[in-house]
Amino acid sequence: MYAGTKDSSVQRRLIDSLYVEAMVLADDARSYFDDGNRDERDSLSTMARVTFSCESLKVTTRLMHVIAWLLTQRAVFAGELRAADALDHSRRLGEAPVTNEEVALELPERARRLVHASADLHRRVARLDEAQKAVVSDESPARQMFQRLALSF
Repeated sequence: MYAGTKDSSVQRRLIDSLYVEAMVLADDARSYFDDGNRDERDSLSTMARVTFSCESLKVTTRLMHVIAWLLTQRAVFAGELRAADALDHSRRLGEAPVTNEEVALELPERARRLVHASADLHRRVARLDEAQKAVVSDESPARQMFQRLALSF
């Protein structure tokens, strides 16, 4: 992922764009789940409120994994971390908690949008993380290219 200069410039812009998206989404989620729409939450059944709380934690977990991964990539681009160190297991993208779609349908519309947006962002960053791993594997360059193409679709 940290290949040539031209590729590096494009990758840096992609990482910066994803970072901004993640931070905006994290702020929206914090605002909604912590402060906003108390009336909306209070109108939910007891079980739906528990579900709401669980899903808010899942959104937060997804976003924190994504933000940590993106910060690692930015540290590599800034020269604060070696590219090889970014491939350490502790710096890889964490697993995303799964949301059952039937459960998501019980949530208020805005909560559902945040759940889906965080899952989508995590999924996109996971493709980048997998592509990064493929680049350093022992496989042939042709096989690596096919894997990167497969991850793109």
